[in-house]
Amino acid sequence: MGANHTELGENRRFLLGVFEREEDILAVTRAARDGGFTIADVYAPYAVHGLDEAMGLRPSRLPWVAFALGVLGAGLKVWFEFWTTAQSWPINVGGKPWNSLPAFVPVTFEVMVLFAGIGTVLAFLSGRGLLPGRRARMPVEGVTDDRFALVLEETDATFDLGRAEALFARHGAVLVEERNEQEPT
Repeated sequence: MGANHTELGENRRFLLGVFEREEDILAVTRAARDGGFTIADVYAPYAVHGLDEAMGLRPSRLPWVAFALGVLGAGLKVWFEFWTTAQSWPINVGGKPWNSLPAFVPVTFEVMVLFAGIGTVLAFLSGRGLLPGRRARMPVEGVTDDRFALVLEETDATFDLGRAEALFARHGAVLVEERNEQEPT
């Protein structure tokens, strides 16, 4: 019937490989992707240049979110300031026009940055499901200090465990472990 195995309450199976060097995690991630394995996640103690490409991740849409929110903030601010100074409560200050757009520029820029900054952070947190109070579960000890971990998902019966373990061994894995869990970590 095409139902997802996680909808049925079944556990998912994962193969975890732990590595000591940045070069190893990059190489094994590329090799796993090229080998047709499904990469569930990669853990690293710091941002590794090129890891997103090795995993085959799409570029982030957050820059577009920041741009849209910045334009929205600037537009709302210009409209509000024009409405307050020229429509709702026009005050003649030194003979200046009520709708003096050059006077609106500094505050418009600040509101644009505020909308873009706060909105992007909120979009990131909500998009990733990073809710307040949620505890992070690490796959192995040391992954936040000096270890790197690659988690492969065993998607179906055609998953070749021996080939995956050989791939990990070829790239210098210090630990290879199979897990049955609801989530990869």
